[in-house]
Amino acid sequence: MNRSFRVSVLSSAALAAALLSAACSGERTSAAAPVEPAPVAIQVTQVQSQPIDRFLRVTGSLAADEKADVAAETAGRVIGTPVERGTRVAAGTVLIRVSATEADASLREAEANAAQLEARLGLLARQPFDPLKVPDVLNAKAALDWAEADFNRIKSLLDQKVVSQAEYDQRLTQVQAARQQYQTAQNAAQQSFRSLQAARARVDLARKSAADTVVRAPFSGIVAERLVSTGDYVSRGMKVATVVRIDPVRVELTVPEQYLSLVKTGQTVRLTVDAYPGEVFSAKVRFVSPSLKTDQRALTVEAIAGNADGRLKPGLFATALLQQTAPAPALLVPSAAVETVAGTSRVYVLAGNTVEERIVTIGEKVGDRIELATGVKPGERIAANPRGKLADGVRVQLEG
Repeated sequence: MNRSFRVSVLSSAALAAALLSAACSGERTSAAAPVEPAPVAIQVTQVQSQPIDRFLRVTGSLAADEKADVAAETAGRVIGTPVERGTRVAAGTVLIRVSATEADASLREAEANAAQLEARLGLLARQPFDPLKVPDVLNAKAALDWAEADFNRIKSLLDQKVVSQAEYDQRLTQVQAARQQYQTAQNAAQQSFRSLQAARARVDLARKSAADTVVRAPFSGIVAERLVSTGDYVSRGMKVATVVRIDPVRVELTVPEQYLSLVKTGQTVRLTVDAYPGEVFSAKVRFVSPSLKTDQRALTVEAIAGNADGRLKPGLFATALLQQTAPAPALLVPSAAVETVAGTSRVYVLAGNTVEERIVTIGEKVGDRIELATGVKPGERIAANPRGKLADGVRVQLEG
């Protein structure tokens, strides 16, 4: 092989190596270049300005409208318990029966004593008392009338000198004695009547004792507790049952002093309880305390809520909404447009073909929309439902 041929071959090889090196270098340069991600498809909604009602949120608890710890008013053995816990009762419904044997016997004795005195006085039951119509008084009056008539006859005979002075004096003494007996009979009748009044009072007490052997519900409600059973012995004043009325229920609220001007009697209150998420109950303010609690610098307010279905239970924690002012403008967006993570709320505002992250402050909730107190302006367009797929500066494109 001559020298010129070898140079030509070497030149060709060098050229091929250079071309191959350049090709590989181009491929490496192309692979290292970043690939721009595709834009995220989103739907947008507009920040709207609209007047809304603003409410003061206060907390409290529910309580029964009425609650009574019913006690026995007479001692004795329990012979009947016609109600159970949870029984609905009307006012006067029998809760507990106590043996009435002794009470009935005492009542019959008291009635007999009163009847005896009424017979002595010649009275019918509950007849008005007139001491001059008592039999003993009428007898004394008749004796006095006879003695006075006899005395008048003797006196006329004395004037005619027919009878002696001694006989006259005897008749005079008889008249005076009859008059004294008449007065004594009236006094005795008055004393007997006072005894009758005492006997009648004992009848009333005995009748009450007999009635107290039946323990009744003081008002319409529900039996929350029944504390005795048939066969138990109860003493006077012993608690035997608890009755509560929960329709309506009381709502005891605590209002900070700076909001005193917002509360008034008859005001409508919107209630929510954790037991029924999303439900709103209506109540009305019935009582506003005339003074503040000095330890809390707060006002006690009581509202009343209807509870015909019994769903609201005494003891439940409640949040109440009190309307503060007349409707005022607010910036509203759909609730789904607000993304909240670790207590921080944000929205994504459309800026050309990207989105800008904005930290916002949440205000009132109005149906399925929510107020943004800070962070946005009226008319701005924001992502309608970020769902964790957006971040500040991400490229987007509108769906549809």
